[in-house]
Amino acid sequence: MPRAITASKALTPGVIGDLELRNRFIRAGCFEGMSQGGRVTPALIEHHRRVAAGGAAMTTVAYCSVSPDGRAFEHELWMREEIVPGLHDLTEAAHGEGAAASIQLAHCGFFASPQVIGRRPLGASRKLCLYRLSRCEEMSEPEIEAKIDDFVGAARLARKAGFDAVEVHAGHGYLLSQFLSPWTNHRQDRYGGSLENRLRFPATVIRRVRQALGTSFPILVKMNQQDGMRSGLEIDEAIQIAQRFEQEGASMLIPSCGFTAKTPLYMMRGHVPTREMARNQRNPLARLSTLLFGRFLVQTYPFQPLFLLDGALQIRQSVTIPVAYIGGVLSLADMERVMQAGFEFAQVGRAIVCDPDFVNKLQAGDLEASGCDHCNRCIAAMESGGVYCVTYSQGQREVKNPG
Repeated sequence: MPRAITASKALTPGVIGDLELRNRFIRAGCFEGMSQGGRVTPALIEHHRRVAAGGAAMTTVAYCSVSPDGRAFEHELWMREEIVPGLHDLTEAAHGEGAAASIQLAHCGFFASPQVIGRRPLGASRKLCLYRLSRCEEMSEPEIEAKIDDFVGAARLARKAGFDAVEVHAGHGYLLSQFLSPWTNHRQDRYGGSLENRLRFPATVIRRVRQALGTSFPILVKMNQQDGMRSGLEIDEAIQIAQRFEQEGASMLIPSCGFTAKTPLYMMRGHVPTREMARNQRNPLARLSTLLFGRFLVQTYPFQPLFLLDGALQIRQSVTIPVAYIGGVLSLADMERVMQAGFEFAQVGRAIVCDPDFVNKLQAGDLEASGCDHCNRCIAAMESGGVYCVTYSQGQREVKNPG
């Protein structure tokens, strides 16, 4: 008989601000691909209910743009009053399974899709985006002020919808990250140049969101330890950014890495599913270009467990607020190592996509490690109806239909 695991700190309650979570596992904000028309769908609600039922302490709704001009895809949420009832249904579904719910608030900046938003994208500086084959406009100071208001408004609506926390996305090459990174920020005004200037916009967002939500509401901030390319952000500046985010009111930091429009697999590692990504492109030209050039545009980075631990440790040691580890957690042993290193929580993506019952099975002693093989075909699945584990689903079909 499997033996229940009770001694692990990873399976004990933890606290962020005024929020108590039942364990230390948070489902990371992995894009679901289930928000067709920018709306909350039954599939999105069921996806997060299933994660909550599987034992995660908190599930994160991914990549909700704070305004319509910040979207990368048509099937991506953008926050407005119209979707609050649907989001409330989602948070109620998670709460009904004993989990909390967070929502990731973001803006794509220079890699927003011109076809989706109907205009040229906005960015820290004018820059060609090879990912979109488009050039963005440099944001004016009034546009920066308007985006700060958009983040604040989105956070207020998230709380109204019943979310227990918000996650401000200042990493992965999204708009706030574009201001922080020397690779995308070439401005000559008070928002560019020195790190203090590059911090001005993201720091103001966090400060204003904190003022809007009060002193104890959990505000998580996802940030980069490294961008992963020459002239990008490095760990020395990331440490200073983490300290500033703490000063401005962040409740917890999540030090990730990578730049979606330049080094997308740096944040995940493993195989690049070029054929599957090409097959799921609706535009024939995009399908052909992905098939022919995808392997040159998307670099391959080998996977190893806890691949971001060293940099995350440096950030954890530089701040006093909780830090959640992210990057290659696939087993209870990984979680034990993370807890022993002083992290309060871990965000887990692919292991929970692979098996939504991952946490419950660890707790029951039915599982020691995820079966995720880092094929990353789940990324391609986002474009074909919603994220799921392609390998696990195939295995299930083979068991049900032997021969």
